[in-house]
Formats: sequence, C-alpha cells, structure tokens
Amino acid sequence: MRLKSIRARVLYLATVFAALLVGSVTLVTYFVVAQSTVSSAQATCARLASFAADSSRRAVEKLAEPSSSAVEVDTMAWDALSESLQPAGDLIDGASVALWEAKGAADPLRRVWSSQAGARVRSLQDAREALRRGEAVSTTVGSGGFLAGFFTKADLGLCISYVPLELPSGRMALVEVSYKPQREERMLDQARAPMVAVGVLATALAILMMQVVMGWVLSLVDEIRRAADSIDAGQLDTRLPEQGEHEISELARSLNALIDRLKKRADAQTRFVADASHELATPVAGIRGYVNILRAWGAEDPDMRDEAIAAIDRESRRMAKLCSDLLAMIRSEEILEFKHVRYDINAVAREVLANAATRYMDKNLEFLGPDEGPLALWGDPDRIEEALGILVDNACKYTPAGGRVQVSTRRHKDRVVIEVSDTGIGIPEEDLPNVFERFYRSDASRSKETGGFGLGLSIAKHIVDASGGMIWARSKLGSGTTFIISLPRNKQKGANE
Repeated sequence: MRLKSIRARVLYLATVFAALLVGSVTLVTYFVVAQSTVSSAQATCARLASFAADSSRRAVEKLAEPSSSAVEVDTMAWDALSESLQPAGDLIDGASVALWEAKGAADPLRRVWSSQAGARVRSLQDAREALRRGEAVSTTVGSGGFLAGFFTKADLGLCISYVPLELPSGRMALVEVSYKPQREERMLDQARAPMVAVGVLATALAILMMQVVMGWVLSLVDEIRRAADSIDAGQLDTRLPEQGEHEISELARSLNALIDRLKKRADAQTRFVADASHELATPVAGIRGYVNILRAWGAEDPDMRDEAIAAIDRESRRMAKLCSDLLAMIRSEEILEFKHVRYDINAVAREVLANAATRYMDKNLEFLGPDEGPLALWGDPDRIEEALGILVDNACKYTPAGGRVQVSTRRHKDRVVIEVSDTGIGIPEEDLPNVFERFYRSDASRSKETGGFGLGLSIAKHIVDASGGMIWARSKLGSGTTFIISLPRNKQKGANE
C-alpha cells in the first residue's frame, strides 16, 4: 500500500478519528464511573458521620440527665463521647473517627480522642466552618484527579465530615469522621483494564470497518480506472457495473453513457474515413485511367485527347466538390459565432430560388417562392441561406425535368416554419431516419448521376441545430419530398455559441 494512496490516507484518518472518538467515549465513561464511586464514598462517609453524631448526641443527653448530675465533669464527658464514637471507627474498613475540643470557632483545636494514632485535623477551614455554622460540613481532600486515576492507580482522596456538638458545660466538641474509599478505588482499578481493552477493540473494529468500506469503494473506483485505461487504449466495449443506487453506480451509468457516445462517434469517424476514402478513390482512379490513355494515344488521336482531357476535368471537378463538401462539413462542426441580426426569411428564400433557377435552367423546373411580404426573425441569414441552398439544390437534383420546386414559409406561435418541397422521385420510408447522416445515400447509383456525396443534409442539419431550430423530412416514393425547418423567431443571443 503506497503511503500517499487514498487507502493509506484514509487509514491514517480512520485511526486518528477512531482513537479520538473511542478514547473520548472511554474517558467520559470512566469519568461517569469515577463520579459514581466518589458519590458512593461520600454517601458512606455521610452515613458514618450520621451514626457518629447520633451516638454522640445520645451520650451527651445521657450526661445531661439529673441522675448523672454527680458525674457532670469534663473528664467523664469526654470519656463518654470517646466510648460512644469507638464503634463508628470500627464499622467500615478505611473509616476513622477523632474527637476534638474547641473553646471557640477561632481557637486552636485540641485532640481528645481518635481511633487512629497520630490523628490531625484534615481540613482546618472546614472544621472551623462547621463550628461557626453549628451544623455538619462534608468535604473531600487529597484526590489524585480524574486523569491521574485513569492512567495510574485510582486515588479518590479522603472523605471527611465534621459534626459540631455542644457539651452540657457549654464547651464545644467537634467529631471528625474520615473515610478512605479503598473499596471504591479497587473497583475503579479493576474496571480500568476492561474499559481500555474494550476501547482498543472498538478502535480496531472501527478502523477495520472503515478499511472494508473504503476497500469496496476503491474497488469500484479501480473498475472505473480500468475502464478509463481501456478507453485510452481504444477499447470502447468496456462496461462498468451499474448495480445499486449509490453515487458510484450513478457515476458508472454516466460513464457508460459517455462510452456509448464515444463508441458511436468512433464508429461514425471510421465510417467517415472509409466513405471519404472510397469517394476520393473513384475520381482519382478515373483521372489516372485517362492519364494512361493520353500517354498511349493522346498524341495520335486528337478526339481521344480531347475526350480524356474533358474526363479528367470532370473527375477533378468532382473531387474538388467532394473536398469542398468535406471542408464545409468540418467547418460546420466547429464552434463558430453565429450572427444575431433581424432579417427577412422570405427574401432569403427568394434569393436561394433565383440562384437555383439559374443553375438548373436546362431542366425547365418550376420554382415557387414564399408569399410576397416580409417575415422577420432573428438569427444568422448567411447560415440559414446556406442550409436552404443545400435543400433547394437537393430538390433540383432529384426532380425530373419539368418538375416543381417550392419554398414556403409561415409563422407558428413563436417560431417560423420553412418547407422545401419537390415533385421528385421521393425517399423510401425506411431511409428517412438516416438521411441526415454523413455519406448516407438511399440510392448509390442516383447519387453518382447527380454528383452528390451524402454530406449536404448533414451540414444543413448542423446549421439548423446550431441556430436553435429543428429539421425533419417527409416523403412518398414517386411523389416527392418535403423538408421542414422550424426556427425560433426571437432566439436569444449566445444560445448557439
């Protein structure tokens, strides 16, 4: 796996993301568990303090009874309190109790008794606060902190409760109950390892799942890459899998459509080269044949020489026309700027008919133009004249002598419809869908007689399409053909660019 590949980068990101996510969840979980254990330890300390306070109060009340008036001395009072607090220190592991004498809230505290040797006031501030307020005060001291407990041995600190008592003599006593939550710390220490193990496992599973998903996505991308390589090598039969309703399948469908279009264009280009080569080979072969005749008999037979020269001229003209048509077709497929001017389509049509009447005067054709009067629209008159010239020229070629060629125009909603009709031999119905393809001819022999190559209608269609219009044909064999062009009257400038 390359270090800079998508798979490697996703692996890095997945590792960091999974570690952050799972680590955060693990830390939050540990924090919640730790807080629960701290609350449990504080509750345990509060219960111990309540037990110690109740025992102390009962002892003080007993000393205050009349029957004990003879022994109401300080020494006996402290002994009684010490004895009453002894069970509280032995009740739970980690618990300790101390009894302090306080002459006043600001005076130093004197230890009277403690369940552990060397006892000292853990939080002097809280102790004085309890004496000042006359009620119990709880606190926690010495905690190791949240993160310290997660990465090292748990340390929940020491839970302390201070309970003030007033002796019958008026002196103040302070009961200090402290609890070291060793049981809770052991629970945290035991839970930490499984939590870390689960976090590591969850991280590994998240990375694995990410890699599996990324592997599936990259396999689809790799199929697209192989298809692109095949297209680059000229293999246009490649198809990408389109199963599913995800983004990759949509991309595959789009690429398959693109491949189909490229294949059609490649096939059309192959046919174009083959047809162009064939059409060019015919006049070249004729010219070469007549050149051989000139070499063999041209010097001796003037009639043969004149016939050969006329044939060479005819074939060279035919080849020049083919080259001109090919250049016109190539030019028509370039992205050219169309003019956007207001012009009279009727005037353009009459000019095209006038030019055709001059060229085909020997066929004695009847030419009918549109109605008198202007019919204005916006577009490129030169381009439209070129397209109309192709259609009228085709109509004249395929209409027998004495026939009729007509151009009519009409307005239809926001469009202008132009019809070029003739009384020629017509086009078979099965050939109509293909008449606008390059080099297509419904009758090859007729094409040779008329000098056509099957390029004109393709050029005309491209011009009409680039002008934002539509073109189609209808025909009846033996009765004639009509080509219909529909153009927008108010076409916005730049739409064809």
